[in-house]
Amino acid sequence: MKITIFGTGYVGLVTGACFAERGNDVFCVDIDRDKIAALSRGEVPIFEPGLEQIIRNNLRSGRLIFSTDAAAGVAHGELLFIAVGTPSGEDGSADLSHVLAVARTIGTYMQTPKVVVDKSTVPVGTADRVREVVAEVLAGRGVEVEFDVVSNPEFLKEGAAVSDFMKPDRIVIGTSNPRSARLLEALYAPFNRNHDKLIHMDVRSAELTKYAANVMLATRISLMNELANLAERLGADIEAVRRGIGSDPRIGYHFIYAGAGYGGSCFPKDVKALVRTAEDVGYEATILQGVEAVNERQKRVLGAKIAAHYGGRLAGRVFAVWGLAFKPNTDDVREAPSQTLIDGLLAAGASVRVYDPAAGRVMAQRYAGCNDFTLCTERDDTLDAADGLVVVTEWNEFSSPDFHKLKARLREPVIFDGRNLYDPTYLADLGFTYYGIGRGTPP
Repeated sequence: MKITIFGTGYVGLVTGACFAERGNDVFCVDIDRDKIAALSRGEVPIFEPGLEQIIRNNLRSGRLIFSTDAAAGVAHGELLFIAVGTPSGEDGSADLSHVLAVARTIGTYMQTPKVVVDKSTVPVGTADRVREVVAEVLAGRGVEVEFDVVSNPEFLKEGAAVSDFMKPDRIVIGTSNPRSARLLEALYAPFNRNHDKLIHMDVRSAELTKYAANVMLATRISLMNELANLAERLGADIEAVRRGIGSDPRIGYHFIYAGAGYGGSCFPKDVKALVRTAEDVGYEATILQGVEAVNERQKRVLGAKIAAHYGGRLAGRVFAVWGLAFKPNTDDVREAPSQTLIDGLLAAGASVRVYDPAAGRVMAQRYAGCNDFTLCTERDDTLDAADGLVVVTEWNEFSSPDFHKLKARLREPVIFDGRNLYDPTYLADLGFTYYGIGRGTPP
């Protein structure tokens, strides 16, 4: 099939590359000329396992094209995917300016029937707005062209997006138009061979499904962090509690790990957007408001533990920080807990020596010119002259360090473990002072 993707951000790149990998002719459009030029050379601006190779393979095969030519993009695809960003506005609502700009572009250049597919995470009712904008532009041109607007939300995990796309848990298609549904069924047939993963519903339900999924996961994280903070004050160990409740099949083990808070481009933005949507229809979403409030507080927990350990005297101290990305296997630092931690340490007069396998360069740009921020290219180089170690992201290479060497290089054998990677008893036996999240030691 001939497909056009508007937007070469995270979702657009993965979507376009994976459709091309299954033999479709994919035309990706973006207004950023430098980005398009780099992508056309096979240079991928994000870190996502497996994505770069797929893009390069399909560039060579000719099935994947990157361009700034929107008119050519509209002409190319029978299916036109909108995969541009929907960042949070000042009031927390999703900014639809990019989505509606693409809708105007489609209306401007459309000559033959098209199916417009909302892939971006958008508020309920966005498909109606896209339809109105396209129709308005067509009317202004004085032409009549048949088109439909469908919701087909993505459910990609950063760090596992290629696998998620190629082997999806579910494929949600939101439309009441049988022809549009058949087109999408045909497009997704190669991804739907083992068993039927297609879930058909109306457009508005599909739009809400995406938000509901992210908010449900964010709620589990915030609830677990709330329980962890309570466990500390009760002398309980949240890791034991996690195993106890996770064994219940009604709960399971996914997304019940206490830590330093969630971040990234999805959960924070989508929780805020759904709260705003609720307000717009006169409903107070109390639980959703609490999810966001707990997460913002949780991002400050590590900093509070550090300050308490040193009696609030952080000026002149140096801290090794392992992990900058909001989760492993990505270079995404948007809303990452590491930013809250580092900002607090620097404001208190401390210095940081940081390392991340993928996100170091991205974070270094944020702190460019800051003499108290040092980016290290090797994990253990952060330990030199450091007063303590702070673990913020659970990358695999942080799981089993040589604690004897670590102890020898730190000025003081103290670890602040924001992801509960280590065994407190084992570290205590080695002579470390250990602070986890919800491990029975009050902040």
